[in-house]
Amino acid sequence: MVRHLPPLNPLRVFEAVARHKNLTLAAKELHVTQSAVSRQIATLETYVGTPLIMRESRGVTLTRAGQRYAEEIIPAFDKLAEATGKVMEKNVQSVLRVRTYTTFTAKWLIPHLMHFRQRYPDIEVLITNAVPTVDFDRDGVDIAIQYGEGDWPGTQSDLLFRDELEPVCSPQFLAAHPESQHDPAALLKGPLLCSHYRRSDWDDWLSFADLETVAKKAERMSFSTSVLTWQAAMDGLGLAVGQIPLLKSELESGLLVRPFARPQYRDRGHYLVRPSLQRHSRKVTAFRNWILQEVRDPEENLV
Repeated sequence: MVRHLPPLNPLRVFEAVARHKNLTLAAKELHVTQSAVSRQIATLETYVGTPLIMRESRGVTLTRAGQRYAEEIIPAFDKLAEATGKVMEKNVQSVLRVRTYTTFTAKWLIPHLMHFRQRYPDIEVLITNAVPTVDFDRDGVDIAIQYGEGDWPGTQSDLLFRDELEPVCSPQFLAAHPESQHDPAALLKGPLLCSHYRRSDWDDWLSFADLETVAKKAERMSFSTSVLTWQAAMDGLGLAVGQIPLLKSELESGLLVRPFARPQYRDRGHYLVRPSLQRHSRKVTAFRNWILQEVRDPEENLV
């Protein structure tokens, strides 16, 4: 069966004219000129092969064919508007899809997320973890937390915190090397615990601290994630490079210590990233406002 679909832009214009019975009001609603409305109506009349409106001094009236046509299409446009509104409402109010890294999720986001749930109980947060740079068209997420310099094309980004690197270990590992109390560099004989996705951290910090030579012959043990690397450090297997903003709880509780007290601050950091052209929905705005406040003062976000 052949579907006789008219050109949709002229149809949209006719629907507005049929409701208002006035070209000027229709043009104002559609944000176009009155002459543009007239041209679109003429295009539709040519397509259907019959006049649809009659121009009068006080506005327009519909022809008999135009009246029958309007009675069919106005409810159809109402249904389209209703369906679109439902989709937009669901998108705005239901699930916030956040993409980030496993390490950030485990060490920062999950410990803080209860504050967001207390403030916005109607917003469900769905977290996915992945390492590659987010592609909002491909990945189907609303917002992302990424590590880098904040300059990803087609996005807006807010800095959460800069990268702060420093070696950490367990108190037990430190106690097993009493000579380190006078010379922390003694700990660099190893093992040095490394994360697969942060392989350069040790070399960067050693260069920063001018200790490459001391650690040149140290054994290195590699783990697939920073979470596992830091767990190995807490279990006393060796010395790891910590991302200090992600280890606040472990450092405050004494599970990890900072024997060198020589942090390295880098230009890279963790950013909240969102599409440049994204509609500013309530859920995205709420999460952005919350997390920016949370990195400054978590206590202010408590209900």
